[in-house]
Amino acid sequence: MLTAIRLLDSPANLLNETGVVFVSKEDDIKNIPIEDSKSAYILDQLYKKNKMSFSWSDENTNLTFLKSKDHDENAYKLDLARKAGATSWKSLKEAEQPKVFYYGKSEKLFLAFLEGVLLASYKFTKYKSNPKSSPKTIEVVCDIIEEGNIDELLTVTKATYEARNLVNEPVIHLNAVQLGLEIERLGKAYGFETEIFDESKIASLKMEGLLAVNAGSELPPTFSILHYKPKTGKKFKKPVILIGKGVVYDTGGLSLKPTTNSMDFMKADMAGAAAVIGAICAVSKLGLPLEVIGLIPATDNRPGYNAVTPGDIITFANGKSVEILNTDAEGRLILADALIYAKKYDPKLVIDLATLTGSAAAALGKEAAVMMGKAYDEEKSFLKIAGQEVFERLVEFPLWDEYGEGLKSSIADINNLGGPSAGAITAGKFLEHFIDYNWIHIDIAGPSFIKSGEDYKPAGGTGYGVRLITQFLKNISN
Repeated sequence: MLTAIRLLDSPANLLNETGVVFVSKEDDIKNIPIEDSKSAYILDQLYKKNKMSFSWSDENTNLTFLKSKDHDENAYKLDLARKAGATSWKSLKEAEQPKVFYYGKSEKLFLAFLEGVLLASYKFTKYKSNPKSSPKTIEVVCDIIEEGNIDELLTVTKATYEARNLVNEPVIHLNAVQLGLEIERLGKAYGFETEIFDESKIASLKMEGLLAVNAGSELPPTFSILHYKPKTGKKFKKPVILIGKGVVYDTGGLSLKPTTNSMDFMKADMAGAAAVIGAICAVSKLGLPLEVIGLIPATDNRPGYNAVTPGDIITFANGKSVEILNTDAEGRLILADALIYAKKYDPKLVIDLATLTGSAAAALGKEAAVMMGKAYDEEKSFLKIAGQEVFERLVEFPLWDEYGEGLKSSIADINNLGGPSAGAITAGKFLEHFIDYNWIHIDIAGPSFIKSGEDYKPAGGTGYGVRLITQFLKNISN
């Protein structure tokens, strides 16, 4: 996959080159260093014949001219540029040294195009016995792009790669303890502090949700703290807390999942944790002027001999008792521990990310994540705007009181299941019992993992949430 970008000066004559030429609008063509007759031919192919791309090959030249679709909405326009970049990777990856040319005037569009190229270049080949090699560096010809923006793009992309790697790693190589070790490794590499709680520390903190979900496993849980402190100045006095669901594998426990089309990709049930880890990697490397703390409760969920059973009752550190009606509604149990723990930091805002419900995936598919919560309208608005900018979109669901009715229990304060409908919302209503601060919940069950590749999202973990949260934190810190 691509991990570096090298900026080059424009050649005197493009027809002695090999690579991809991105054309963002018709006026770009007049700036290409090429004979007028050749420019007319390019114009004819792309705009009169309305081709999305065409190739120009002869003895000295091997160029692909490519444009992206236009759209009235800016968010779509940028994402169509990303998709064009992903399309170009199909030819670029075959080159010994891939090269991209841009002679337009929109740095934003070209950065989106490059982002599509970079994200599409990702491949998880760790366990391939003979993986096909691909280029690591792409050369770029563009006289309007700033090197600082290139560095930022690479930083966020590499952080997305990290999240994708974590999601794609099978549980046999990434249990809760190993996830803690990976967090420590990434902390050293990206420059943030880490602390990993073991089972005895978790028990001393009365993290009953994490202990209950872990009860059926032969492997211990972990609770990881990732702490980024800016070196100079802080935008806010209070930290932003990010919480990620870290169920490294989910069988459903005694409420066992179907083995077909359900359990086969449950290594991805820690995609929320991966998103938080990736976002803190990016924020740390970018040096944003705000304090960010990540909390990752991690375990697998197995139907072992001592597994928690439907009908059991656990009591959390805040005194709230919960009747467990379904052991496959486990993510909310471990998130509750983290939400309680977050209070000690007196946070400005807490955001949790979790592959929490099939209901969220059913409602929005892979096109967006569900969000809800109790935060200022301005904070929610900034998060939605960030989602539009990076095209990791959010749809806000309500937290009306009526949705909490299904959580009532005759023998405990609440149950962990809710009613037969609106599952994404009742999960949010469950979490609401464990907060008394500004909080936003994001259910990423739909867009966090795709079984077959699509545009700049190769098959497997998408890294959804890394770019969203990084952009949000960047926006509010400016």
